[in-house]
Amino acid sequence: MSLPPDHPLAGRRRAPAFRPSFTLALLYLAVFFVVYALLLILPELLTVLRDVPPGPEQQQIAQETARRSFGPKAGYALGLALATIWAGARLQVLPGLRPR
Repeated sequence: MSLPPDHPLAGRRRAPAFRPSFTLALLYLAVFFVVYALLLILPELLTVLRDVPPGPEQQQIAQETARRSFGPKAGYALGLALATIWAGARLQVLPGLRPR
C-alpha cells in the first residue's frame, strides 16, 4: 500500500534497519576469549588429570592450577580474541559483522 504523492509522508525515506554489529562484536569477543583461555590452560589441566587420582582433591588442585596458570595468559587470550574478530570481520566470515 503506497501513499498518494501529495501526502506529507510520501517523500520521507524509511528508517535504516537495526544492525547490532557492536553487540555481536562484544559477544564474539567474550566467546573467543573463553575459548582461547581454555585452550591456553588446557595443558596444565591435563597434567593434573593425568597425575592426580580422581576425587575432591583432584577438583581442588585443578581449580587452583587453573587460577594460577590463567593470570599470566589472560592477556594472550584477549589479544588472540581481538585478532580473531578483526580477521573475521576483515575477511567477512563472521555473521553480523559483514558490510551490506
